[in-house]
Amino acid sequence: MSNIKQAVPFFKVTDITASIDFYVKGLGFEIKNSWTTGGKMRWCWLGVGEAALMLQEFSTDGQNQIVSRGQLGEGVEIFFICQDSLKIYDQIKERGLSASEPFVGNNMWVVGMRDPDGYKISFESPTDVTEETTYSDWVKGQGCV
Repeated sequence: MSNIKQAVPFFKVTDITASIDFYVKGLGFEIKNSWTTGGKMRWCWLGVGEAALMLQEFSTDGQNQIVSRGQLGEGVEIFFICQDSLKIYDQIKERGLSASEPFVGNNMWVVGMRDPDGYKISFESPTDVTEETTYSDWVKGQGCV
């Protein structure tokens, strides 16, 4: 199976403009490829570093009609492995997005959030900080305010 190069999550979304704003403006992804028809973007490939994901808006008309039948994002979580997820946490806050307080799980700092359709997005980076330590407790222990 050495022919396989990459796995790319593909999210069906309810509003591609809102999703692009979230991923591009909010998280710093770039649009690497897209499909536009009738003056509207229908699909895109986004990338940041070596990670990627695809977005496509649900179509409610025509022969390619695809409609959501349930809770979007239910049971889906994408983990982006990073060099420094705490730096990403700071960038997320600076850009006005909401994320859960970072914590240490499985020897990784974990920064979690949800996109506009409820997909859970997490950023992780290796650490030697004690398991289950929260960011605020760690900052206090470092003598930072």
